[in-house]
Amino acid sequence: MVAINGPRRQTIARPITLEGIGLHLGVHCRITFRPAPEGTGVVFRRVDLPGAPEVEARVQNAALSERRTQLVGASPGADLHTVEHVLAAVVATDMDDLIIDVDGPEPPVLDGSAGPFFEALVSAGVAHGSRPAEYLELSESVRVIDGASVYEAHPASDLRLEVTIDFPHPLIGRQHGCYVVDRAAFGRELAGARTFGFTHEVEELRAKGLIQGASTTNAVVLGESGLIDATLRWPDEFVRHKAMDCVGDLALAGCRVRAHVTAVRPSHRGTITLVREMMRAAHGAAGATPHDAGGVMGADEDAGGRAAATVERTDGRQERRMVEATTKESKQVILVDELMKVIPHRYPFLFVDRILEVEEGKRIVGIKNVTINEPYFEGHFPGHPIMPGVLIIEAMAQVGGVLLMGGLTEAENKVVYFMSLDNVKFRRPVRPGDQIRLELEIAQIRGRVCKMRGVAKVDGDVVAEADMAAMVRDR
Repeated sequence: MVAINGPRRQTIARPITLEGIGLHLGVHCRITFRPAPEGTGVVFRRVDLPGAPEVEARVQNAALSERRTQLVGASPGADLHTVEHVLAAVVATDMDDLIIDVDGPEPPVLDGSAGPFFEALVSAGVAHGSRPAEYLELSESVRVIDGASVYEAHPASDLRLEVTIDFPHPLIGRQHGCYVVDRAAFGRELAGARTFGFTHEVEELRAKGLIQGASTTNAVVLGESGLIDATLRWPDEFVRHKAMDCVGDLALAGCRVRAHVTAVRPSHRGTITLVREMMRAAHGAAGATPHDAGGVMGADEDAGGRAAATVERTDGRQERRMVEATTKESKQVILVDELMKVIPHRYPFLFVDRILEVEEGKRIVGIKNVTINEPYFEGHFPGHPIMPGVLIIEAMAQVGGVLLMGGLTEAENKVVYFMSLDNVKFRRPVRPGDQIRLELEIAQIRGRVCKMRGVAKVDGDVVAEADMAAMVRDR
């Protein structure tokens, strides 16, 4: 981060309060923005909890949960969910120091946009500090591929976004937008863009405890062919909202950002991965240890373990980087060198990178990171690489084998043979850059024969599933 002789640090001149229901958790919340001493940064304070625990809006405190950005509190139950709209307004108004009091686990959704927060901060006025504002600036370009999300960040003198989305819906399709992110442009072009969702997702998301506070008054809801009780504020409101989400996640740099960011199919997980890599690049160029670039990264809140992203710089270097994740519970993580002590598979037929969770005799969760260097991509298919479905099932079986072997004595003298597969379904292709989450549960054990149910997911979407039976035998 660079302090520049120019704009000074800012906070608001007076407190201002908003209240309403939270989008995902459905809990009523009162949020109050308060002036903060110079150097405070942007800090959320859970005033509903004893001691009013604080969490700073920085990437090292960010863990991704499904459909929202989450800040992990220092104590159990002190997390903050769905903070991206609030933070987008903070970025747009150049607020460097701010205390944000909330009396619940999630800020109110209000009308589903950042507009009410932006208007509140503007109306609260500005108080200038004496110290110069800090900026995250790049000296080289960074490219990040995270699943279907592709980002590039280039050196620039201000913050600019180019965002492209693609949804298979007649009102959305492929949309593209270019935006300069300053107070005037944000208020005019992005602040009012509302969150959106689809009726076919409602049942599944609510079963997961999400969108409990959602309605057609605080979200744009799309049916099979059109809107439900809504009128668009712009024909391309969808891509504008995704751009606004990106602005909010960029706030996790902990300072102002100067960069030209392009994002194709952005996600919260992808944008936060980008922030981390931008900070790593900026700190590396300055010759400093990237302490602030570390942090909490994850596929989702309860995935545990680590997330992967392909990172490429202007000199052509590319690497698959594993990023540590923080979760609410301690998980049993088994890395690849330990895995090879449990199962007999070896490269190029070892399709598990790590085990994230194990409940002995019940369930297991493993991870397979799919890279372009996988040998089977040479022939399946050249120019259009798709992971063979049978290898997804093989990865699932290997994770199941770890679960079976884990509870055995003298496991080194045992081997797992799979006996049958039933109800195998392939839901969508798996491509280079995807991270497969392999979840297996034991359905039945009779003697040495075990029946399991397996599901493979990428970014929360099911890509394959199968019922399988296996037997433990002596080597």
